[in-house]
Amino acid sequence: MINEQIRDREVRLIGPDGAQLGIMSAKEAMFKAQEAGLDLVKIAPQAKPPVCKIIDYGKYRYELARKEKEAKKKQKTIDVKEVRLSPNIDTNDLMTKVNAAKKFLSKGDRVKVTLRFRGREMAHMSASKHVLDDFADMLKEVANVEKAPKVEGRSMTMFLAQKK
Repeated sequence: MINEQIRDREVRLIGPDGAQLGIMSAKEAMFKAQEAGLDLVKIAPQAKPPVCKIIDYGKYRYELARKEKEAKKKQKTIDVKEVRLSPNIDTNDLMTKVNAAKKFLSKGDRVKVTLRFRGREMAHMSASKHVLDDFADMLKEVANVEKAPKVEGRSMTMFLAQKK
């Protein structure tokens, strides 16, 4: 809220230089802001009494937007990469998938390992769990099992995350 939008009876006022000017009526605070040629902005509405500051509102909004943009820039988004396996995968193919998962983990991504079943493979789901266990065992130096293998429809999934 700025200027005339502030309807509180009394406010705690902070001057343009950051000095506390004390508690006064909103009209008096508005008068002081106009005198300084700046805006009266409510910066802490939940406080008792609300805290208002005499500042240039356009510059204030610009600074907030810049801080928000800077915070977004520093955020690291963690993607989930998927590695698909089949129950009758051969050793060399499994090693290729392990290397791909290592590459994803080194970049800081989480890895979703999916064991897909087709046709008659559905009858032997529990016997194929060892493929996911072997996969996790090969990556135990660089990854932790975040979510244990779980059957979902025609597939069994497990999540791996980089060790801290």
